[in-house]
Amino acid sequence: MTKFPVVTALFIVVPLIEIYLFTVVGAAVGGLFTVVLVILTAMIGVSLLRAQGLQTMARLQQQAAQGQLPADTLFEGAALLLGGALLLTPGFMTDSIGFLCLIPATRKSLIQASLRYCMQNGSFQVNPGAGYATKNEQSKRDNDVLEGEFRVKDEDKDSHL
Repeated sequence: MTKFPVVTALFIVVPLIEIYLFTVVGAAVGGLFTVVLVILTAMIGVSLLRAQGLQTMARLQQQAAQGQLPADTLFEGAALLLGGALLLTPGFMTDSIGFLCLIPATRKSLIQASLRYCMQNGSFQVNPGAGYATKNEQSKRDNDVLEGEFRVKDEDKDSHL
């Protein structure tokens, strides 16, 4: 299945679900309170996003300064960016998904599930040395490390690396 029909369906289905939820919530609590609730969730979400985004940025800078590959931190940053975009989009369903991206435990679960889905469908391959491995993958990864030395032979002399 090509991606174009899926994206087109999302642009049609998501707004229809949001309109339905607006009418249900509006009928239950009133139109004005529904609008206030949407604005309030966006404000709370943006403040949480700001705090977590700054923490993620600091962790990214620290890992880069230590010479570590910050792959997991980059994925978390992307999930936070997605969550922020969803929180700024008016609607209850998008706000719910956006808040899931802000909770660290659910964010990591969503990232692992997305990576697993992409790897199974051949979208890309993840280096097992990068972050977000399952516990079984982690134990396999720990046993795959080989240490050693090698020499490059030059005609005139051997150089030790």
